[in-house]
Amino acid sequence: MTVYEDLQWRGLVKDITSPELIEKLNKGGLTFYIGTDPTADSMHIGHYSSFLICKRLAKAGHRPLLLIGGATGRIGDPKPSAEREMKSVEEIEKNVEGLSRQAKDIFGFEIVNNWDWSKEINFIDFLRDYGKYFNVNYMLDKDIIRRRLETGITYTEFSYMIMQALDFLHLYETEGCTLQVAGSDQWGNITAGVDLVKKKTGEEVYGLVMPLVLDKDGNKFGKSEGNALWLDKNKTSSYELYQYLINTDDELVIDYLKKLTFLSKEEIEDIEKIQKESPEQRLAQKTLAKEIITDLHGEQEYLHAEEVSNSLFTGNVKNLTEEEIETVFKGVPQVEYESAPLIDFLVNHNIASSKREAREFLGGRAISVNGEIVQDENMVLKSKKYNIIRRGKKKYYLVVKTK
Repeated sequence: MTVYEDLQWRGLVKDITSPELIEKLNKGGLTFYIGTDPTADSMHIGHYSSFLICKRLAKAGHRPLLLIGGATGRIGDPKPSAEREMKSVEEIEKNVEGLSRQAKDIFGFEIVNNWDWSKEINFIDFLRDYGKYFNVNYMLDKDIIRRRLETGITYTEFSYMIMQALDFLHLYETEGCTLQVAGSDQWGNITAGVDLVKKKTGEEVYGLVMPLVLDKDGNKFGKSEGNALWLDKNKTSSYELYQYLINTDDELVIDYLKKLTFLSKEEIEDIEKIQKESPEQRLAQKTLAKEIITDLHGEQEYLHAEEVSNSLFTGNVKNLTEEEIETVFKGVPQVEYESAPLIDFLVNHNIASSKREAREFLGGRAISVNGEIVQDENMVLKSKKYNIIRRGKKKYYLVVKTK
């Protein structure tokens, strides 16, 4: 397959600005860029799904630039529903530093920051040199702007499109950049940049947008209630990432393998065949977790995440460290430690509804403490920071000693 055919097979092409781009992608040698604003000090899994296309293009002989929006991040792009809360300059600069370091470590991209060329532009020059090339009716027709007209949009947000177009022009003039890549929600901004370059220089540049990777509920991949899965393993552990990926819905997992891994068409089709024949093996989910975590954090992190997950599944938790316990049992019911016979402890903390039920649990080998089945109703929990009680196969309680 050609480069473009591979991108199409993986479902990574939503739209392109010109058919001429297809031959250029297949030939190699383009300088292109993808951008992100410093809304946090780490990228999340949604960025990963977008930036992988840049790795693919780099392998095909193209030159990627990662633009960190030190300038655009100061104003914020328009959200579909409401204006973004402005971040302090100090926080933005901290985030720029974190994102730049992470992008080099994970992706190896060359980094540029639009603050470097935007900070010296004064208001009059902005209007004369750039603003005059934008027809307001043209801007109002862009989808993201149109969706905000009923609720209202500020001039600051309205100007974001011009700033992003200015970036494309600058990178074209200084780096020979002729392609911008982004998610489909950036189509309006990309086409504005293509038009600005054409009007200012007479030259043709291009845009390619990818479909947004969504979960089963139609939300952006990797986000739930604003709680992102971060690429920084200190913010989202490899175990947490493993748990998210291993629980991917069957109807979505093959699509994710195409978009989020470098496995070949033949390899993915073989996995898909096994998945249909033996879905209980969850081969596709396991492969997805292995490929992504290994790419982001290395093989050892993946193996460790798998080991911890297996420990939790089997109940063999006695060798978990305190740090692992804090990660693994995040969100699990927590109870306060007390030095009491186990039968009383179970009742006092509603793990059993009565002593009679507690004895039934103990007699039926349904209670384990720190991975060991316990039947002695007079046993007292160890006096340590964490004890782990499991009732039955799946119900866990984290016993915490705070003093």
